[in-house]
Amino acid sequence: MAEARARAAGVVGLVPTMGFLHEGHLSLMERSATECDQTMATLYVNPLQFDDPADLARYPADHDRDLALAEACGVDLMVVPGAEEMFPNPPLTWVTVEGIGERLEGEYRPGHMTGVATVVTRLLAGLQPHRAYFGRKDAQQLAVITRLVQDLGFPVDVVGCPLVREVDGLALSSRNVLLGECRAEALALSRGLMRAADRFDQGERSATVLEAAVRDAVPDGAMDYARLCEVSTMTRATVAGGETVLVAAARFGPVRIIDNVFLVADHHGASADRGIRLGRPSLIYGSE
Repeated sequence: MAEARARAAGVVGLVPTMGFLHEGHLSLMERSATECDQTMATLYVNPLQFDDPADLARYPADHDRDLALAEACGVDLMVVPGAEEMFPNPPLTWVTVEGIGERLEGEYRPGHMTGVATVVTRLLAGLQPHRAYFGRKDAQQLAVITRLVQDLGFPVDVVGCPLVREVDGLALSSRNVLLGECRAEALALSRGLMRAADRFDQGERSATVLEAAVRDAVPDGAMDYARLCEVSTMTRATVAGGETVLVAAARFGPVRIIDNVFLVADHHGASADRGIRLGRPSLIYGSE
């Protein structure tokens, strides 16, 4: 990583990824290429954030494809660190963002957010970007990284970018290729969130009502949580006022899906951020 950082000049943007790139990743790279002098992207499947070894083993990968896509999006340096470069010795130091990282995903996937925060800290320290770009699809991850950067004094701007959806509304994820026959059923989660967003646009502000709109759309037994949260702390909000995010997670067959809609209501008005929907099938399906 030190060699890659030495080659970068000017304002440097960083896009961390775990590979098997999709249009969400590419939108981050394109934005960085537009806003920064040089863009670095990383490709590292982080074992520290997987609580299930089987989930890690089946994570999709195609490095040659990823390198070509990143280059086409204006990435100047693709950093592909091996496990030994990331952690020459098993880490004894872990980064835990108390509270923010312990809720939601922290409840259902113990250690997940600590694994994310530890590796992101390692990347920020090693690559020293001026800006780091993350998708808003994982609202909790964005909150964790924003807070760790503040607390540890990293001189980097964390840039949250829009969630990208497939043509039918499913939140875009590399894991979507693993859904198989469960894919149609998985649309229930995004449908529930869109219904909640519609209720919000109609004036509904109650967390209980908005959360129920999501839960009612998802088959019995599939739902992990649907919760309205404050954006920066991920604590539960009772009403959708100020900046809140309705986050949800559910499991469909072999794949666990997370999704959200950001809901803002203040003296300027109200808006529901449903993300950006693709106009064609995602490129992830073209490489199966």
